[in-house]
Amino acid sequence: MKVGIDKLHFASSHLYVDMADLALARNEAPDKYLIGIGQSKMAVIPPSQDAVTLAANAAAPMLTAADIEAIDLLIVATESGVDNSKAAAIYVAKLLGLQRRVRTIEMKEACYAATAGVKLAQDHVSGHPDKKALVIGTDIARYGLHTPGEPTQGGGAVAMLISAAPQVLALADDSVLLSQDVMDFWRPLYHTTALVDGKYSSNIYIDYFQDVFKTYLAEQQKTLADFKALTFHLPYTKMGLKALRSVLPLATEAQQRALLAHFEAARHLNREVGNLYTGSLYLSLLSLLLTDPTLAADDLIGLFSYGSGAEGEFYTGRLQENYQRGLDSALPQRLARRRRVSVSEYEALFNAQLALTASDQTIALGDDPHRFVLTGQQQEQRQYLDRQH
Repeated sequence: MKVGIDKLHFASSHLYVDMADLALARNEAPDKYLIGIGQSKMAVIPPSQDAVTLAANAAAPMLTAADIEAIDLLIVATESGVDNSKAAAIYVAKLLGLQRRVRTIEMKEACYAATAGVKLAQDHVSGHPDKKALVIGTDIARYGLHTPGEPTQGGGAVAMLISAAPQVLALADDSVLLSQDVMDFWRPLYHTTALVDGKYSSNIYIDYFQDVFKTYLAEQQKTLADFKALTFHLPYTKMGLKALRSVLPLATEAQQRALLAHFEAARHLNREVGNLYTGSLYLSLLSLLLTDPTLAADDLIGLFSYGSGAEGEFYTGRLQENYQRGLDSALPQRLARRRRVSVSEYEALFNAQLALTASDQTIALGDDPHRFVLTGQQQEQRQYLDRQH
């Protein structure tokens, strides 16, 4: 029996800042951002969107009534949670109109947690093939204005429907894992922005990839030539390129050129959005599937997931015959329609997020076009609005 990703959909902001504009405002050469970290645009998340609304906006367009009836497991992976006790998944389940007999949990391990969610969902559906699971990686990456990590911000959510007989990607049971206590990135409870040792974190990321990937090759008796493409967690796209280059000596020159070409397709959309934390790997997968015309059924795709702190996993899936049917095919057009904001507008929106106070607050929705929005806080409860009801 095949189990895997049946549908894949993405949501982000309708706003972005151009990375060349941000570089000039920070007295940096534009190529430092455009080439040095491999980013062209960065999603600017307005105060009317949070991890809950992004998750719901990602999932709702792809779900049919039959899907909603079959879903009995909802996993929301995030490090941008809205409550220290109540799972974001509870809010998302209500907004999506899921049935009451559904297990709803929130998972956290930096950028890795969505992969843990996918694997748990895979196991669940394997034991209950008449059911479906919904896994959503949703985050807003915030490092602060005028900080070294500022150009690696962004935000959005990737929703994945896991089912038997999947349309998109049949997942193998061949994961290789690595987990150790590493202080490369963390956010204490008293911080609203992350702390990061950037160079150290980049080195750990590549070390983890080499460890789990080479162990996978040895355990499965495979070579780099067996893969059509490798996809990576992409907090910024240059990091994935460095990891790929670290194993290219294992391939012939022709294979190296092919893998690099597939990587360009796989990072295309991430360049336009920025860091998604838990969703970054899966936006890269979606980018590959939407923009690479050379893919075919049964192609083997490698996935490297990484979360600082640190945890890494490498696993694989095979493309299905009609994989395009399960994809968010309108995504490139939606990204092209976003509104470009100035650096000063971006800074004002960054500082306008819902305040961490007990007071009642109202959020101006502005030109936010999304179905699900955050309207404020009343009596210490976040207020969500579904504009279709």
